[in-house]
Amino acid sequence: MSDTSSGRGKVVVNRCMSLDGFIAAAGHVMDWGAGRQLADFVGPDEFHEIAAATGAMLVGRRTSDVGDRMEAEKPGSVDYPFSGPVFVLTHRPPEPPDPGITYLTGDIGEAVATARSAAGGKSLEILGADVAAQCLQRGLVDEILVYVLPVLLGDGVRFSPPGLPRIDLEPVSATRSRSVTILRFRVRK
Repeated sequence: MSDTSSGRGKVVVNRCMSLDGFIAAAGHVMDWGAGRQLADFVGPDEFHEIAAATGAMLVGRRTSDVGDRMEAEKPGSVDYPFSGPVFVLTHRPPEPPDPGITYLTGDIGEAVATARSAAGGKSLEILGADVAAQCLQRGLVDEILVYVLPVLLGDGVRFSPPGLPRIDLEPVSATRSRSVTILRFRVRK
């Protein structure tokens, strides 16, 4: 369990999700319709507040690759007002590696500890279905933040993969920002 009073921020799984429970469309496409991204749905105050509370990110390789592809296809499409360190958990670091990213391999617990230490007392944001599932299975997550977008995708990458055990959550908040409902849950440990 995190202790923000001692300078340790929370570990937060951060997800955009369609109303029918998908975090990406088929082919891992994270385009939420007509080329719109999360920032097109959420008010700037909420977007900046969440980014400001984030000290580091731990991202899965597939999610990192999808973000790189989206940025190459449409520059500025993955802009997030965050300036901390980014860690990518992977079994196969790219060649050549991106100099702005730290690539981690190995145990998920060690990866979370490394990224959390670099977060400087702020939250560690977890991005990517597989990395989030590993963190949830190991009891490493403090909160889940979900942006429920006004779209039905019909197919794609589910919020949680098959085989994830039951995890009880405690609702913390539900707010509306433009056309998105932002849900925050505390993971019961």
